[in-house]
Amino acid sequence: MSIATIRAAKQDDISALFALILELAQYEHLEDAVTGNQEALREHLFGDPPYIEALVAEMDQQIVGYAMFFTSYSTFLTQPGLYLEDLYVQEHHRGRGIGKALLKCVAKLVSERNYGRLEWSVLDWNESAIAFYETLGAIVLPDWRICRVTGTALITLASG
Repeated sequence: MSIATIRAAKQDDISALFALILELAQYEHLEDAVTGNQEALREHLFGDPPYIEALVAEMDQQIVGYAMFFTSYSTFLTQPGLYLEDLYVQEHHRGRGIGKALLKCVAKLVSERNYGRLEWSVLDWNESAIAFYETLGAIVLPDWRICRVTGTALITLASG
């Protein structure tokens, strides 16, 4: 069995990354929520300034998973952190330690940068992911809910 190589994403990876984003959306039953495109992803990963970072997991010269994250900030810790937007491994490659390797690399970046925390969200129905995260020491916060304003609601809020 091949072992995955974890590395920083390169511009040549955009097509494969976007294809995995679409797979993740399908897995989460959120295909309709994907309104972005490869060009925007490229600009946000490699533009000036970059808004997001990505690591990819590669096996046999194929990208089979990724972690995408960005800098956040904790006012309580008065320290920056990383927010993990996506952690995804193709279904037929799961159970090989790839997700753990990706998460470990992101955690290493948090540590190397002397940031205060690593955070992410998980869907409440994704029990296998929750169990996996808990084995790594993550605490699923029961009292916090994500609030989100997009589209016309965002325009209304901004102009009101």
